[in-house]
Amino acid sequence: MTKNRPYFLWDYDLSEDDVHKILRTGTAVDKNWMLSRILESAKYQDVWKYTTLSEVRAMMPVLKIKKPIRRAWEYALSVWQ
Repeated sequence: MTKNRPYFLWDYDLSEDDVHKILRTGTAVDKNWMLSRILESAKYQDVWKYTTLSEVRAMMPVLKIKKPIRRAWEYALSVWQ
């Protein structure tokens, strides 16, 4: 079992470093999956440890996120413009 596994990845054996590496250098599919997972399952204050507002804005159209969560993030992005 990986030490330092982020709580929002309870079902994967990935570390904090793995998450950052995927977001930095992973394939588009892997980056999309990871950011979707973060936006759906991480606490709001923890989201910003892994990504930026501009990255969320840029990737939002291709992320596979549950509809209620997508609507909440889209609303937040519209307010933060």
